Amino acid sequence: MDDKELHKANARLVWRMVVIALLMFGLGFAIAPYYDAVCNYFGISGRVKEATAEQALKVDESREISLEFVTVVNGQMPLRFRAETGKLKIHPGQYYTVNFYAENTSDKKLVGRAIPSISPAWTSSFLKKAECFCFSEQEFEPHKERKMPVRFVVDPTIQADTKEMTLSYTFFDINEKTQTIKN
Repeated sequence: MDDKELHKANARLVWRMVVIALLMFGLGFAIAPYYDAVCNYFGISGRVKEATAEQALKVDESREISLEFVTVVNGQMPLRFRAETGKLKIHPGQYYTVNFYAENTSDKKLVGRAIPSISPAWTSSFLKKAECFCFSEQEFEPHKERKMPVRFVVDPTIQADTKEMTLSYTFFDINEKTQTIKN
């Protein structure tokens, strides 16, 4: 193979690699809406998305579900984040309020966002939140602690064999995102 043929072969290979890379990049963006649609269809998103108005539900006092609260701070965000209780026994249909606390341990103002997740994922459609700090961005003053209530109910139509659920919040630092938008 002479230099001219080798150069053509290398050029074709580079062109193919660029096309494959662009296709993979495009597929990465294109698959996100399909992933969300499939998760929503099968009820496996594990997320509670919006507030629901409080309504009178029939409380099922014959059943008890253990609801565990997990708090996580993503990355190096200087935030202490905790729930007032790690676990709560609840009756489906009864409203409860649990307070969460977050303390900014830095000398700067922080802006964060909490992303909720419910486990097992199929139970997410049964957990109804009337109030939650996760519905909006949260600002934290330096060295200050904030109390953030969550008011919720578990729909009494949840499967009778449901004994345990976990409500998890992960706080993400969105200071840089917020500053970029303001500029």
